[in-house]
Amino acid sequence: MTAPTAAVRDRVLSLPADELPAYVYDLAALREHAAAVRAALPERVELYYAAKANPEPEILTALGPYVDGYEVSSGGELDHVRKAVPGRPLAIGGPGKTPAEVASALEPGVERFHVESVYELHMLAELARRADVKAGVLLRFNLAVSGGTLAGSSLAMGGRPTPFGLDPTDADAVVRLLSDGTYPHLRLRGVHAHLASGLRAPEQLAVAESIVTWATDLAARHRVRLTEVNVGGGMTVDYAAPDQRFDWTAYGVGLARLAAAHPALTLRIEPGRALTAYCGWYATEVLDVKHSHGEEFAVVRGGTHHLRTPATKGHDQPCSVLPVDTWPHPWPRPAALGDRVTLTGQLCTPKDLLARRVPAPGLRAGDRVAFALAGAYAWNISHHDFLMHPRPGFHFLGRTGT
Repeated sequence: MTAPTAAVRDRVLSLPADELPAYVYDLAALREHAAAVRAALPERVELYYAAKANPEPEILTALGPYVDGYEVSSGGELDHVRKAVPGRPLAIGGPGKTPAEVASALEPGVERFHVESVYELHMLAELARRADVKAGVLLRFNLAVSGGTLAGSSLAMGGRPTPFGLDPTDADAVVRLLSDGTYPHLRLRGVHAHLASGLRAPEQLAVAESIVTWATDLAARHRVRLTEVNVGGGMTVDYAAPDQRFDWTAYGVGLARLAAAHPALTLRIEPGRALTAYCGWYATEVLDVKHSHGEEFAVVRGGTHHLRTPATKGHDQPCSVLPVDTWPHPWPRPAALGDRVTLTGQLCTPKDLLARRVPAPGLRAGDRVAFALAGAYAWNISHHDFLMHPRPGFHFLGRTGT
C-alpha cells in the first residue's frame, strides 16, 4: 500500500514543520500483517524474524506474539534483541563472527548457531568446550539451485561465489566432525540456506524444496538425523508495484505439502523486509520546487542519508503527496507547473534521489510527502551524519493491543 493509513496520515499532517522529517510506524497495521502471515503458515513451520530488517524495539515487541524467535547477525544485534524481547529464542548467523561474539552467544538465549565456514565450526567448538555448554548447530550452505529459479532474484547469495555459507564440497567433512565425536559440545540440528532475496512464492517454494531435498540426502549419506531445515527468507517486496504483495497463502500451502512429505523435520523461515516494510513511512516536507532544463524538482527535508533504500536498490520509493493549504511565509509559494516532479533530498549530490518523475500536479512547497515501504532497511542502513542534518523523529502508532 502506497497511501499512508489514516492514523499515519493524521500524524504526518499534525506534525510541525520543524519536527520533520520523521519515521512513522503503524504498529496496528504491522500486527495485522504479521497475524495474517502466521495464519497462512502451517503449524510445523517456525517463523523467525530477521532483526536486521528493522531492529527498533517497538517493532520487535509488536511482532512478538506472531514469531517463534528472532535471527540476529552480530554481537550488537544480539545484545539489542536480548534487551528488547528478553527470553525469546534467538539464532545467530552472518559471516565473520568474532570469538567475542560467539562467546557472548554461548550465554543463555541463543538456541541456534548458523555456522558459515569450517573455521567458524572449529572456533565454536573450542569456545563451547571452554564454556562447557552445548551449542545447537545449523550448517549454512551456499547451494546451487537448478532451472534458473534464482534468475528473478534482486539479490542472490547462493549458487555463485559469495562470502556466505559453506561450499557444498565441505559438507561431508563438516558433518563427520559433528557426528564422529570430535566435537562433543556441538549438536548438529540441521541445515540452513538463505540463497536469495526478492523471490515470489513459486520460486521460494522451489528453493525450499531444493534445500530440503539436498539436506535429507546429506543426512541419509551420513546416516545422521537432522531435525531442522531453515530455508531462509527473502520474500519479495515490490517497490515498483507495492500493492502486489508476496503470496503468503500459496507459500503456506506449498510449505504444508513439503512438511507433510518430511514429518521428521521442522521447517523454519526467517523473513525480515516482507514482514515490516509495509508498516513504515518516511514523512517529510517540500522545501522548494525548482525548474531545471525542462524538468521540475522538489527538494524535501532530509534525503537518502535518512532513507537509503532507493539509492541502495536503484529504485523510486513509492510515495503519496499530502497537500497543506496554509503557507506561513510572506514570499511567493513555489509550485510545480507540470504533472511530474522528481523528489530529491538536501544532500550536495545529484544521487540524492528519492523518487523520479512522480505524478504530482500542483505540488507546492509546504506540502507533505509520505514515502511508503519504509519499515525495513531504511533508517538502520542509512549514512545518518552526512552533512550533519537533524535526525528524523520516530513515531510508533498503536502501541497497545495484540
